[in-house]
Amino acid sequence: MEQNAQQLTKDPFAALRITEFRNLMIGRFLFIMGLRMMGTLVGWWIYELTNEPFAIGLIGLAEVIPAVSLALYAGHVIDKSEKRKIILSGVVLYFICAISLLLLSSAYGRAHLGNLQIAIVIYFVIFCTGIIRSFTGPGFGTLVGEIVPKNLLQNATTWSQGMWLSASVVGHASVGFMIAGFGIHGSLILVVSLVAIGFFFIQKISAKPPHPTVVEQKPLESVKEGLRFVLNTKELLGALSLDLFAVLFGGAVAMVPVFARDILKVGPIGFGWLNAATDIGAMLIIILITLYPVTQKQGKKLLLAVAGFGVCIIVFALSKIFWISFVALLMSGILDGFSMIVRGTIVQLKTPSHMRGRVMSVNSMFINSSNELGQFESGLAAKAMGVIPSVVFGGVMTIIVVFTTWFKAPKLKEMEY
Repeated sequence: MEQNAQQLTKDPFAALRITEFRNLMIGRFLFIMGLRMMGTLVGWWIYELTNEPFAIGLIGLAEVIPAVSLALYAGHVIDKSEKRKIILSGVVLYFICAISLLLLSSAYGRAHLGNLQIAIVIYFVIFCTGIIRSFTGPGFGTLVGEIVPKNLLQNATTWSQGMWLSASVVGHASVGFMIAGFGIHGSLILVVSLVAIGFFFIQKISAKPPHPTVVEQKPLESVKEGLRFVLNTKELLGALSLDLFAVLFGGAVAMVPVFARDILKVGPIGFGWLNAATDIGAMLIIILITLYPVTQKQGKKLLLAVAGFGVCIIVFALSKIFWISFVALLMSGILDGFSMIVRGTIVQLKTPSHMRGRVMSVNSMFINSSNELGQFESGLAAKAMGVIPSVVFGGVMTIIVVFTTWFKAPKLKEMEY
């Protein structure tokens, strides 16, 4: 029996042979693809409405405020609730938000509202998605651990991270082409459709009841327990902190609409290819790691990957040639995809089953919200320094964060699994 289990874990498709996990991955892929399309499209839409790079940064702020504020409480709710119901409720609410943006982008919406009014409504809808995401983001991670046995958890985590990144690839990269071909309204029709189909697959999963000990805990006690666990698990804390600060300072993606339109002057098609560059890189590394998992010195490789990511951001900022910018973002995607898979595996392997909701919520605060904080930081820095200097600054700060972590978090540097 033990030999069969060991053989199964060497099968790169082992986790996908579980029907519920397969349905979760398909549903999550479609759902995340739709959300990624919506988020990227909104960045272009807001810039068209305002012609102000700082306005792009405000999108991130609008989403991150509720996402961070509710994250710890959301973790308690997830751990004490039926997991499938939490996810399905979130998908339905996201569908409503996507419908709202679809109506706003229609001929009727444009005829009755000015650019400033449309922008304000967009910010409100994004604020609502931040509330929803504080529950759905950790919820998906929790379901992985509920569905898959422990001996397949590393394989399942790689697939889960891979599906998330793959959905991001297709959604993020296709938006420029969709806007060029079908406009904002046509693109949002596809977003609504993807979220609806994603719901169909996720609802096939059976109910996942809460752990009995969590149901009896009071919210404050439960939240404190989750925070204590993260703070006392040094490898976990180091990995989450590294991502928080690296993405906070190194997120050049928020400024891609500005580079595409005003610096490289390549329009919506070029915008699509620049978005695709990061995601194609992520896709390549996902395929490689799925077939050939990282088996040693994962901690050191994680730190080196994030440092390389910072170097790529600097090259992208300084480039005035489209193909160099494309390659820089391609390499940043490879390195970011690698670091994301390693971090995700650390989180799953280090977290006990009854605490997954709370730990995933803390993970969401550090990782998912760092993207929106990074988007806001990018907009603010661009306003203060100018677009190019702000992105260079972000890349330099990412390298400094890695250098600091290398010496201040030795357990992360020596981490192996």
